[in-house]
Amino acid sequence: MHQSNEEFVKFLGEGAYGLVNLVRYTNPHDGSSYLSAVKNSYDANYDSLQAELHVLLELRGCPRIVTCFGDSLQQGLSDHGNKVHKLQLEYASEGSLRTFMDKYAERKLPEPVIKDFTKMVLEGLVSIHGHGYVHCDIKPDNLLVFPTSQDSSYEIKISDFGNALEVGVVPKFWESEFPWIGTPIYMPPESVSDGFADKGIDLWSVGCLVLEMYTGVIPWEGVNIDLLATLLRSGEAPEIPESIPSDAKDFIQTCFSREPEERGSAFELLSHPFLPRPQVEEEDKKTGNSFLLKLFNLRMIRGRRSNKKPTTDAVAVSEKKPLKLRFFPTKTTQFKRTLNKVLRLKTMPMKISTDFNLVSVN
Repeated sequence: MHQSNEEFVKFLGEGAYGLVNLVRYTNPHDGSSYLSAVKNSYDANYDSLQAELHVLLELRGCPRIVTCFGDSLQQGLSDHGNKVHKLQLEYASEGSLRTFMDKYAERKLPEPVIKDFTKMVLEGLVSIHGHGYVHCDIKPDNLLVFPTSQDSSYEIKISDFGNALEVGVVPKFWESEFPWIGTPIYMPPESVSDGFADKGIDLWSVGCLVLEMYTGVIPWEGVNIDLLATLLRSGEAPEIPESIPSDAKDFIQTCFSREPEERGSAFELLSHPFLPRPQVEEEDKKTGNSFLLKLFNLRMIRGRRSNKKPTTDAVAVSEKKPLKLRFFPTKTTQFKRTLNKVLRLKTMPMKISTDFNLVSVN
């Protein structure tokens, strides 16, 4: 495998475990190139960078998780000639969510954007939690914004897994005198009490995130760390302004539940009324009869395939829990018209006798 030529483009930022640079890699044979955000760490932080790579490799292919290039860390030299370890990541041209919010007046995002971004973060957490990990540091700095090819819209991907832990693990650096797993202002009460990595930590952080996208203000603004720990131990949560819409307020309050199990799961929060409904349901609401037609077509397909031996995939699907089908209300006349189309009665004359007709239902 031939080595690509590296060209430093610009400095992107600095994290807890090293610098992040934008680098252009060019294939010397065909001239093709790509941009990559490269994390650089010294030997002292090698284990942390290697642990982050391990998590990213497990999550590779998940659409809401930043992609890493290669299967191992690369080695190189710093400007001062010191050995550095490099983690190559996909480059987000719009930067972090914090940078993205700075472009808006008072850092307040439009409500449709807030809902879409929240949904994407939860989808990413479903993948992370499904692999047995807790991110432990969900905040605007660790969420990257990517442009999409549709209608000048954007998508969010979760990055920076330097603090990620397996569920139930207590980090080595956690102490009762400094009881923080991740960034303090985004941490829940239980992280201050015991330090165990629980999925509910990320959901509390999502509540802080939604609150910040609405208000443009970081949670617990003006509160020092010592007082913050005291407030969390006493069951306090960031204040939710009355100006925030009721459905968003209910969502945030759910994330701020004192007991972690009362927050539900990332998957369950995706069904909260605050978030946009799945695209299929939206289409059904617009067309009125599309659900019935799809159901009818599915019935006909199953009828034609009833004599076939089920495939391995079909058996796997059949073992899953049945789907909960949701009907959307329509006008009475429209419903009758739709039902007549689906369950159309056809009169078929019998050749044997003319005294009766046979009615078949398709």
